[in-house]
Amino acid sequence: MSLKVNPVLCRAGVMDNYAYIITDEETGVSAVIDASEAEPVILKCRELGLKPQYILTTHHHFDHVGGNEELKALHNLLIIGPEEEKNLIPGIDKGVGGGETLFLGKTKTEVISAPGHTLGHVLWYFPDEKLLFTGDVLFNLCIGGIFEGTTEQMWESLQKIKALPDDVLFYPGHEYTAHCLADAVRRENSVVMQDYAVHARKCLAAGLPVAPVSLKMEKQCNPYLRIKDRETFEQLF
Repeated sequence: MSLKVNPVLCRAGVMDNYAYIITDEETGVSAVIDASEAEPVILKCRELGLKPQYILTTHHHFDHVGGNEELKALHNLLIIGPEEEKNLIPGIDKGVGGGETLFLGKTKTEVISAPGHTLGHVLWYFPDEKLLFTGDVLFNLCIGGIFEGTTEQMWESLQKIKALPDDVLFYPGHEYTAHCLADAVRRENSVVMQDYAVHARKCLAAGLPVAPVSLKMEKQCNPYLRIKDRETFEQLF
């Protein structure tokens, strides 16, 4: 694997966002996925000796773009985000849509359109590395709220995630596992779910991210991904 991922907890104890500093190790080109706030990202970049060239944004909500302008002023980086939300993302330079392909150094990323949480939400998928950054669409053992879109849109976005290979590892935009774990265990108490719960509790107790988790495990344990039809899904909202 040539893509190094460093999670950065932002808005700790309040919204528990994750920004991710990702680096193409062959070229040294780096990006920040969802720059929630500037200071923790700046400190982590200094620790790692990195100067990011890009910010890759999943959606426009303030807790995912709050560090954009300060990081841009410091590093003169390029901010890329969903075209449909371009007028809502601070400092954005380039809008993208589903189906587009970009390169971080020599590492390919594909943009997946995933409306529901917001109308223009996108996922950042690195197919060769088998990594997926889901923003506020998919969390560990739950999903994001539907703020602007419809339940139908969220359902379709989740089906796109479910269609990806089982060995893909995903990184969510928040650490909400503690809030979702009890309900997930109540709904599904299989051996796989028990293993997931042990892993999650161990990580949380150590103050570590629960992610990444494989999509295979998430498909088996996340109550929202286990639903087979849209009508049942819509009854949850």
